[in-house]
Amino acid sequence: QVQLVESGGGLVQAGESLTLSCAASGMALHMGWFRQAPGKEREFVALVSWNGDITSYADSVKGRFTISRANAKNTVYLQMNSLKPEDTAVYYCGARKYWPTRQAPVDYDAWGQGTQVTVSS
Repeated sequence: QVQLVESGGGLVQAGESLTLSCAASGMALHMGWFRQAPGKEREFVALVSWNGDITSYADSVKGRFTISRANAKNTVYLQMNSLKPEDTAVYYCGARKYWPTRQAPVDYDAWGQGTQVTVSS
């Protein structure tokens, strides 16, 4: 079972940037970032395939967020630019063991504990 640890969250003002990191204890095939705001369901943000060839983004973050991975470090990153108050949520890293890549949280096999991102207006 892969264990995931997120870091990099914090409080920023609208328009600023943050980079989230997710360190995996073992090999994971596909990695994704999700977020969950209070009173809302966990939603897909971005994913990257095992070799980085495939990336996918939610429409709400396309053009502002970039997902990447460094397999030598077993780490996945989420660069978040031009942050908006509506990006405020707990951000979770997920790992999926099988092909193909998926965007639904139910298709992920392991989760981190989450990191809070708060964007003030």
